[in-house]
Amino acid sequence: MKYYNNILETIGNTPLVKINKICKDVKATVLAKIETTNPGNSVKDRMALQMIEDAEADGRLKPGGTVIEGTSGNTGMGLALACIIKGYKLICVLSDKQSKEKMDILRAVGAEVHVCPTNVSADDPRSYYSVSKRLAEEIPNSWYVNQYDNPSNTKAHYESTGPEIWEQTDGKITHFVVGVGTGGTISGVGKYLKEKNPNIKIWGIDTYGSVFKKYHETGIFDENEIYPYITEGIGEDILPKNVNFDVIDKFEKVTDKDAAIYQRKLAKEEGIFVGNSAGSAIKGVLQLKDELKEGDVVVVLFHDHGSRYVGKMFNDDWMRERGFLEDEKSCAVDLIKDHQGKHLVTVSTDTPVSQAIILMKQYGISQIPVVENGGFVGSLTDNELFARLVENPELKELPVKNIMQEPFPVVEENVCIDDLSKIFKGNAPAILVKYDGDKHHIITKQDLINAIA
Repeated sequence: MKYYNNILETIGNTPLVKINKICKDVKATVLAKIETTNPGNSVKDRMALQMIEDAEADGRLKPGGTVIEGTSGNTGMGLALACIIKGYKLICVLSDKQSKEKMDILRAVGAEVHVCPTNVSADDPRSYYSVSKRLAEEIPNSWYVNQYDNPSNTKAHYESTGPEIWEQTDGKITHFVVGVGTGGTISGVGKYLKEKNPNIKIWGIDTYGSVFKKYHETGIFDENEIYPYITEGIGEDILPKNVNFDVIDKFEKVTDKDAAIYQRKLAKEEGIFVGNSAGSAIKGVLQLKDELKEGDVVVVLFHDHGSRYVGKMFNDDWMRERGFLEDEKSCAVDLIKDHQGKHLVTVSTDTPVSQAIILMKQYGISQIPVVENGGFVGSLTDNELFARLVENPELKELPVKNIMQEPFPVVEENVCIDDLSKIFKGNAPAILVKYDGDKHHIITKQDLINAIA
């Protein structure tokens, strides 16, 4: 009979899968190291087990003890599996930006979960770093894992993940790409691969709001780089000891929006249902594709499973609320859909300039069409109004016809976005769209930017 003695023996030996559609324009062969086949569905199973076994070996973790860790969820899951098999209690401390699914999963496997605010500094007593340390001081016979500074984190990947990748690629790997959080994966794998072949490039994927990229490039820990971000599992506002900057050749930042969009693309276009950091990682490869050539073999590591994000990145409403999921906009009428229900603010040629200014303030707009006898005969823009009124403040008491500019261009509803762009490049401050027969609405440059961003 072939069987494992317990679930921990199934950790590792994860598959390498070629990325096809998403990377069709990348000259190199791009292979994904899919860590979701670990029993806890993430790469963190490897280092969680290693950290516990090393702590047992040197006496930091004693029988019947309590394991305490600050986690984004995946390390907590790996620790939970080890604690179940080995008989320890587990307390996980998470920040409130982590998905509800991660918290529910941890509770399902017996962990006690504490939730802390995200938008506080690392040394704030409310942060999940500080709360983890405090609990370890207060609870008898407990051990604070500290995955950020625990060398067993890096050791796990040096001894398992790195050798697996080298063997699976038959030593042909030229680039290793992975999102960086605690730093254990990139540092352990990177150290092993560079020992095998110093020419292998190690690329870390960072997120906006994290300090890694600038610190790597300048040696400066810039607190101005730190601000809240949505991407889960990568980026930090601290410098973990496990991040070995010496083995990392480059950092590339990926936006929250792109991370979420490409996470969904992996599911829909490759059939690979993985987590948020995987979206960041594959988008990072695409951003760096010009540095890749024929014959290169890129291994990109996908940390965790998509099931932990079904209420967030895989939820259309959640994506739309953050501006991450927009309906495809291809023509003029698509750009006015968001404000089509609002009336078009206009003024007549006899309206006092002062009244037009009041309307612009009231509706928060920068342009107003001028009408007469049912037709558009002129326009007002805040830039021109400002310039004219600075020269002659008395103009505000005159009718609009004394200060109005040329009327805005009028286009049909089916005019494409490329043609709208050309009109704006011709210095038109706004465009009027004719739709539903004789109705009109306005498109601004901001509308166009939102459509193509």
